[in-house]
Amino acid sequence: MPEQISVAVIGAGMAGRSHAAAYRMAGSVSGPGLPPIRLAAIADVNLALAQDGARRYGYEKALPSWEAVAEDPSIDAVSIVVGNALHRPIAEALVGAGKHVLCEKPLAGSMADARAMVELERQGRAVTAIGYCYRRSPAIAAIRDHIRAGELGELTTLHARYWCDYACDPRGPLSWRFKGGMGSGALGDIGAHIIDQGEYLCGPIASVAGGSLSIQIPKRPLPLGAVIGHNAAPVSSEMGEVENEDTATFTARFRSGLAATFSVSRTAFGEPNGLGFDVYGTSGRASFDFHRPAEYTIDDAQPEARTRGVRRVIVGPQMPYFAGGYPMEAPGVGIGNQEQFTYQARAFLDQIAGVADPLPRNASFADGLRSMEIIEAVVRSARDGAAVAVPAPPA
Repeated sequence: MPEQISVAVIGAGMAGRSHAAAYRMAGSVSGPGLPPIRLAAIADVNLALAQDGARRYGYEKALPSWEAVAEDPSIDAVSIVVGNALHRPIAEALVGAGKHVLCEKPLAGSMADARAMVELERQGRAVTAIGYCYRRSPAIAAIRDHIRAGELGELTTLHARYWCDYACDPRGPLSWRFKGGMGSGALGDIGAHIIDQGEYLCGPIASVAGGSLSIQIPKRPLPLGAVIGHNAAPVSSEMGEVENEDTATFTARFRSGLAATFSVSRTAFGEPNGLGFDVYGTSGRASFDFHRPAEYTIDDAQPEARTRGVRRVIVGPQMPYFAGGYPMEAPGVGIGNQEQFTYQARAFLDQIAGVADPLPRNASFADGLRSMEIIEAVVRSARDGAAVAVPAPPA
């Protein structure tokens, strides 16, 4: 086990700050065994933003480029939280420099880049992972346990959604999120999460059909400066074309036979972070809505029919991640987005350190490629008007 692990974050925007805060908290959750964590650096081309992040979260320094992180021999592990097209070159440089890599989703800006990153992972020179943070929700993990224990019976139907409103304002700037081909918009940005959730809960998808991708706001004003996350920014009078989808829907057939519908949108008014799903089986059902992250609902075949019905279950220490993950280990004290990033960071560091009793491993680069293959199949379905088979996942 190393004497300490030095960490850095590349990207100081909205998600980058979540990673930065997570490393700061990672040693405070789960069991013992981690060596001390050194908060080494936050890097961003917007140096002022990096400096603010370093100040907020207690990192030693701010750096003006990802290259500066790759060249620093004292840094052991790095989160990549920048535009998708930069993921491959940064990951290759970091692994080449002997560093471990946690990359935000989607895995890459193109299928070719994603496959190259999976090949990099196969070489086994470093710990590599992709940030599907919703796997770390105690409620979602608990529902997965119900499914795996057979408590819902044979699964029949899944309805999964991720509705957001960050792109509702037509005056919002034309940032990098609105560039790239169809499939790289709402589907790649937020749809990747529920595609991963679908397979995490219900097993592999065999085919997709009925793909429909649409753009509600075809033109947006060009920004006059840096755009941070989904925030508003000063814009010019010049307009640019939106190149990818605001909304996408499709159906899926799982290898188990389960039928599913998926719906994603970044222009769903009043839904700031509306990830949710309903899963049904022959003897039970369960539902989750991230706007109520500290609970889920379940209904199953109770022995007494008169008292059957949907029950609300409050997240607490009887569920994955919660025990050992909260200073106040009591039901009903809440759960939020940042805790998921913290558990994700802890799992990454557990793997690097070789902790004896680690948290479950994060999704791999191969899992990230898998999600992109499904997204590519949805785009083909929308283009060709036909069902498209999805390759079987690696054994």
